Amino acid sequence: MTAHTDLAEAAPRSEAASLSAARTRAAPVAARRPQTRVVHGVELSDDYAWLRADNWQEVLRDPSALPADIAAYLRAENAYTDSVLAPTRDLQSELLKELRGRIKEDDSQVPWPDGPWDYYSRYREGGQHPIICRHRRGGGAEQILLDGDALGQGEPFFEIGCAEHSPDHSLLAWSTDTRGSEFFTIRVRDLATGRDFADEIVNTDGRVVWSAGGRAFYYVHVDENHRTDRVFRHRLGSDAAEDELILEELDPGWFVHIHRSHSGRFCIVSMHEHNSAECHLIGLDDPHAKSRLVAAREAGVRYDVEHRGDWLYMRTNADGAEDFKIVRAPLAAPSRSNWVDDVRHRRGRFIIAGALYQDFSVRLEREQGLPRIVVRDERANEEHAIAFEEEAYSLDIHSGYEFDTPILRFTYSSMTTPAEVYDYDMATRARTLRKRQEIPSGHDPARYVTRRLMAPASDGELVPVSLLCRADLVDKGRLPLLLQGYGAYGTAMPAGFNANRLSLVDRGFVYALTHIRGGTDKGWHWYEDGKLEKKPNTFSDFIASAHHLIAEGWTTRKRIVAQGGSAGGMLMGAVANLAPELFAGIIADVPFVDVINTMLDDTLPLTPPEWLEWGNPIVDAQAFKTMLSYSPYDNVGAKVYPPILALGGLTDPRVTYWEPAKWVAKLRATMAGGGPILLKTNMDAGHGGASGRFSRLEQTALQQAFALWCVGRA
Repeated sequence: MTAHTDLAEAAPRSEAASLSAARTRAAPVAARRPQTRVVHGVELSDDYAWLRADNWQEVLRDPSALPADIAAYLRAENAYTDSVLAPTRDLQSELLKELRGRIKEDDSQVPWPDGPWDYYSRYREGGQHPIICRHRRGGGAEQILLDGDALGQGEPFFEIGCAEHSPDHSLLAWSTDTRGSEFFTIRVRDLATGRDFADEIVNTDGRVVWSAGGRAFYYVHVDENHRTDRVFRHRLGSDAAEDELILEELDPGWFVHIHRSHSGRFCIVSMHEHNSAECHLIGLDDPHAKSRLVAAREAGVRYDVEHRGDWLYMRTNADGAEDFKIVRAPLAAPSRSNWVDDVRHRRGRFIIAGALYQDFSVRLEREQGLPRIVVRDERANEEHAIAFEEEAYSLDIHSGYEFDTPILRFTYSSMTTPAEVYDYDMATRARTLRKRQEIPSGHDPARYVTRRLMAPASDGELVPVSLLCRADLVDKGRLPLLLQGYGAYGTAMPAGFNANRLSLVDRGFVYALTHIRGGTDKGWHWYEDGKLEKKPNTFSDFIASAHHLIAEGWTTRKRIVAQGGSAGGMLMGAVANLAPELFAGIIADVPFVDVINTMLDDTLPLTPPEWLEWGNPIVDAQAFKTMLSYSPYDNVGAKVYPPILALGGLTDPRVTYWEPAKWVAKLRATMAGGGPILLKTNMDAGHGGASGRFSRLEQTALQQAFALWCVGRA
């Protein structure tokens, strides 16, 4: 590790010369083909709208259908990025070797018991994709149900969506995506013979819920605009064209999802937008079941459902429960008028999720930015919390297959502690460690420290920031720092373990995760304060976090590399415009940067649902004005920008490939200096990047090499 220490403590070497050489290389120049329109009295001109293929829906299913001029431009950008970062190739190889060395290649999941079988997934040495397996409960010979490596052989992209066994354990419904566009095809396998039936259902979201008899299953259709819109029942042996429509959502702003109740009695259909929800039940023991409404949708009322005995339990924000409460209602009469509190609302205690067992209730909640698990013994009507001691950590609960069990499985990790999987006996309170994440190349938590800071925002709010640093560098100060944020959709950023971060931290970087507004890290109000007209709080919180880290002596200006993806990529575009002088570099992964044009286009997959998050600029002039004030693409200026690496996916249905492509083209044409501005488009993948656990690491190595290069450490 000596080389890493030297890199951490040495002064930056020839950074200016390296960047200067990169800036002299000839970057691709996108043709300007202006398109102009007037919206709410404002003239909008877009020079690069042509990069949006008219046949984008076809491209999601067949990437080769991309028009030749757009394909040529994207390939030229890829070649330019490779050329500029050519001096980091050896470093990328070194990083990739390190990243892969932290993966246990023959890793295996802790088995999940279900009746006579234990089900699990594992990887083989050198394998890219999971192998779905089972063995007889308590031991016995392994049976491979799906071999992901064999199925993905020769595919440029391959992802398994689900692998759901039938209640009698004789069949497996499984789904795959081979384009990265999140259109999954469902098939059914006879587990006795290993052969697939002729049944094949295309254009689904990949999820399946079996009927109790195992002769039919439910699935969700995805339409041509990539919206989940209908729930069907498929009977084995029938043609998909004959599938029975059970429910249809006509509002393009709503999503449809299904899952099996933990009790196994119902298929729960969740229809929801960002502000409201509506759930339906389908009885799994009735082959002709119709759907049954739980509670009609109400504007602003969110709820989800679980079942136990004669009762339904809902986690909801109804009646002003901003941070959610849990209510129950009779199964026979579950409408809103019959809801009674089971766990009352307490502001500041955000109830994240819940799980029901025959004799126990579990909830995962967060207070002051830290999660905890609370267990209730329904027989004794007693509650207790499962305690943890670290300053910052992450928790997840897992329900498993079995309902009548005292065993809760959860995963714990911190920024220094690898993931630990526990089985917790809710009756005896005994905690059994089932698995600790193994780092084959070695990991000593004592070599690192984690800290929790509170950065003052411009309006007096305090923004939590979680830090990871080498223990021997804590007092050094003025270190290179990677600052990551997201801040959207109420998604919290857990302070959990990520082995990939160690390559930067070992080289002297501080890794900082800022829990900015737009997430629920400090409760639901933290989300509300970072959406719609308050969206700029997200960006100012990120900048305030950077200033606080500088003020506290952790780093300095031009030694911070910012990183964010998707909506976090919008964050990257916004802070690049607002405070470019702070950053040594910016990594924007599948960045949502063309906000105005996307939100004005209601034919795009996620535009109507997103209006409740960002506003509807088509009908709301004030929302248009607010959005126009921060939209990264529309606010690119004649400024000196730091080096930027933008990453996209050709078959991405969430953030379409042309958003980063247009942004990069406009940055180069407009900025007053700085850069270089780089674009890398994965021509074989979508929103999640490359498929395969090792292939994904290549992109991580590229990002980390770029970060090191930006601060003169490459």
